[in-house]
Amino acid sequence: MTKLDTKLDNKLDNKHHYDVAVVGAGAAGMMCAAVAGQRGLRVLVIDHASKLAEKIRISGGGRCNFTNINAGPNNFISENPHFCKSALSRYTAQDFLNLVKRYKIAFHEKHKGQLFCDESAEDIIRMLKTECDVGKVNWRMPCKVMQVRQDAAGFVLETEQGEIHATKVVIATGGLSIPKIGATDFSYKVAQQFNLKIVAPRPALVPLTFDAISWEAFVPLSGISLEVDIETGEKKNKVVFREDLLFTHRGLSGPGVLQISSFWQEGQSIRVNLLPEVDLAQDLIDAKTTSKKNLANFLSAYLPARLVDGLLLAHGFAGDLKIADMQDKRLRLLGEKINRWELLPNGSEGYRKAEVTRGGVDTLELSQQSMMVNKVHGLYFIGEAVDVTGWLGGYNFQWAWASGVAAGLAI
Repeated sequence: MTKLDTKLDNKLDNKHHYDVAVVGAGAAGMMCAAVAGQRGLRVLVIDHASKLAEKIRISGGGRCNFTNINAGPNNFISENPHFCKSALSRYTAQDFLNLVKRYKIAFHEKHKGQLFCDESAEDIIRMLKTECDVGKVNWRMPCKVMQVRQDAAGFVLETEQGEIHATKVVIATGGLSIPKIGATDFSYKVAQQFNLKIVAPRPALVPLTFDAISWEAFVPLSGISLEVDIETGEKKNKVVFREDLLFTHRGLSGPGVLQISSFWQEGQSIRVNLLPEVDLAQDLIDAKTTSKKNLANFLSAYLPARLVDGLLLAHGFAGDLKIADMQDKRLRLLGEKINRWELLPNGSEGYRKAEVTRGGVDTLELSQQSMMVNKVHGLYFIGEAVDVTGWLGGYNFQWAWASGVAAGLAI
């Protein structure tokens, strides 16, 4: 355990009744607990883990991409895309940034509004723990909750340390992503217990895979990375991102693939433009009268040589062919293969590699102002447990902060 963790109060006093019990000591849970505690409520945070906020600790390569300065409703996926607007508008990225500045945490903008700690994700965890301490939040860690049930006074939580009574309960235990750090389906079990609808969970922000035979030609390209346009869907459902793509032994990864994975549906193809700013077919045809190069040498001016060799082999083009000797039809076909490369994934790397879980408690079951369950007074769901999933780049943390604050203020 870290020094921070050893300070957590593990003493259990069943004689006391809490105003609110927050199940889950992650980003959303601690934010909610801090806000509620600082409003004078008696708050208890319970978590089955021995360490605080492990997902924060490992995020952003250990530096925590804690928000995105451009975060807005359009950066989130949900069956009800309007649901997130209220919480996000009332607690913005700038609001969280002001908190970070108040704690004098050094940070930097890395890419497209993504904000990271200069030093360590531990800075964010320490900040949230201190905010909870200001609110005199109580802790039970590690402490597993087996069941949540209602009684005349509110709720009873049956835990491995005995019964805990609370007027209000907040479920902030996240989704199924990254089971090795303790992810469970607890939030869904509680939702089902209270007959709440759940949007089927699935891995999101996750590398995509391909069957071994179709990917065999691309295995040698593992490790190559480049900026691409990547898209999936058709017409009004088409989604496009310009981000880096990374070839792996099993398929494709990198920010571009993680982004598109949240929108990709099983059986759908994805399309990759390896040269977003180039009309390659036209450049090849124009080069017929001006260049004496062969295909491999010509394309190596645009793409890494190893990638050129792999693509030509996979698509049935001989690299030593002189461009001047090729038919326009063949050059257009090659241009199409590189500017609009269509692939059919057979799946993803699953929750093991997924950064978040798409789906969760149906937002139609919740109040968008308070995050409380409409038909169960005093029960709240926040953060990743809810069917609101952000893009890659700090957006999911911003939803954690915003939904946590919304519940913390409403309780």
